[in-house]
Amino acid sequence: MKWNFDDIIDRNGQHSIKWDYAKELFGNEDVLPMWVADMDFANPPTVVDELKKLVEQQILGYSFPSDSLYKSIIDWQKERHNLHLKPQDVLFSPGVVPSIALIIQTFTKEQDAVLIHDPVYNPFEQLVTLNNRRAIRSPLLIEDNLFKMDFAAIEQQFKQEKVRLVILSNPHNPGGRVWTREELIQLATLCQKYQVVLCSDEIHGDLVYKSENFVSVAAIDEHYQDFVITLTAATKTFNLAGIKNSMIFVQNETLRNAIKHVQAKTEQNSINTFGYIATEAAFKTGGPWLEDLLAYLKINLETICTFFDTELPQVHYMRPQGTYLFWFDCSTLGIPDEQLIHHFAQVGKIGLNAGSTYGPKGTQYMRLNFAAPHATVIEGLNRIKIAFDHSNR
Repeated sequence: MKWNFDDIIDRNGQHSIKWDYAKELFGNEDVLPMWVADMDFANPPTVVDELKKLVEQQILGYSFPSDSLYKSIIDWQKERHNLHLKPQDVLFSPGVVPSIALIIQTFTKEQDAVLIHDPVYNPFEQLVTLNNRRAIRSPLLIEDNLFKMDFAAIEQQFKQEKVRLVILSNPHNPGGRVWTREELIQLATLCQKYQVVLCSDEIHGDLVYKSENFVSVAAIDEHYQDFVITLTAATKTFNLAGIKNSMIFVQNETLRNAIKHVQAKTEQNSINTFGYIATEAAFKTGGPWLEDLLAYLKINLETICTFFDTELPQVHYMRPQGTYLFWFDCSTLGIPDEQLIHHFAQVGKIGLNAGSTYGPKGTQYMRLNFAAPHATVIEGLNRIKIAFDHSNR
């Protein structure tokens, strides 16, 4: 590998949410944080170089997205995901989560029903509820140790609840499921039939392992453009969460104008200069870095699965097809759900995400972020084993 992902970078004292917030969140300053979804790897050097050039200009004034930025985004989506965009199809937003709030505000009104899966990335429900909409959870099934959508139940919920919007996590967070083309067609067909807007959060779309095939919903059928909105960013792919820039892809003019109108009212279309520069540099030059990253993450994943199979055979887990998130069942501990995060932090001295925050179906699960140097992953696994070996049973 050209890049050394084994380097351990000290992030303490950097105002890092992942590292400097650990004591307050977990109540233990000795906790190894393997929770929130950012990576402990250095950014691609070419991206850092472009940011240095920006700072060296000595004036950080107002800026606007360049033609070359649009081209980098369009080329990346075409080459990687077969999604064909025009510059006018691309809107900018400070982040995917703010974009979800924007979509909720644009296409629903108070007390409208918004369908999300269970379990799923927790801001989905939070934003629906905070905007006084009704969150309708559609429980995911587990078949062959993978999450599957229950399409019969989804159609019933569309009918009974008069659902106006679906927010999809594609690939799925926290389960790491990469939805198939056939599954996405089934969901999109239901949305089309019941005139439901489908918002697809595809921020993990580049973090998919070679044995799998990520499909962007909007790329499947041109008719989907009338009701599908795609959210994505370079931030998850290239570990750039702090630059605060994401994209909304919307190919239907009516939908696009509706979004732009709400953006104008709320000033959600103002992006900082670093976001523009880093996004363009990442998409133009980051491909080789990403390929090596995925190979490294795959090694970490294989290590984790082997460790659980040999050291913790009683623990069921879900092998992710994409993302760097590992979802495992802690029910063998015999510990009440509300105590799990504390048990891992105090006994194992490791900070994880509690599965229950992702919905009722996440009860008794934990989420592990393995985007870290291999030595850190090994240390984290040993701490997890200590937590299982010292249960309260």
